[in-house]
Amino acid sequence: MKYLVMVQGSQADYEAMVGRPTDSSPAWSKSDLTAMFAHMNAINEELTANGELIDAQGLAAPSTTRFVSVDGDGKPVVTDGPYAETKEVIAGYWLVDCASLERVTEIAAQAARCPQPAGAPEYPVVVRQVDEGGPSQD
Repeated sequence: MKYLVMVQGSQADYEAMVGRPTDSSPAWSKSDLTAMFAHMNAINEELTANGELIDAQGLAAPSTTRFVSVDGDGKPVVTDGPYAETKEVIAGYWLVDCASLERVTEIAAQAARCPQPAGAPEYPVVVRQVDEGGPSQD
């Protein structure tokens, strides 16, 4: 079964990771970042070795986000960041193909144990099964 495993963050977290503390997150040191990247890379290596990894990516800061909708005539309406009102966003993900919900839960728990500086906000890791068949009315 395929699952999307998502880690969350906020613009404030991205600021803190580049050494600028915010009200909600202390500044990260270079050693904090090194520990975080080592942890994430270890997960990637394990998933690759197990044949479970399809893709994994970290995403750019929320301030680079672009929202696209359409107006009444179907023309694009684009809104660029930053989005101060946006609290939590997807910061990165793994797309995995693994045997069971129990296994993907183990992967998510491993991601949730990522080291970070004391006082940094903790977010749940989100797991969603990929719906390869689409909705059905049968």
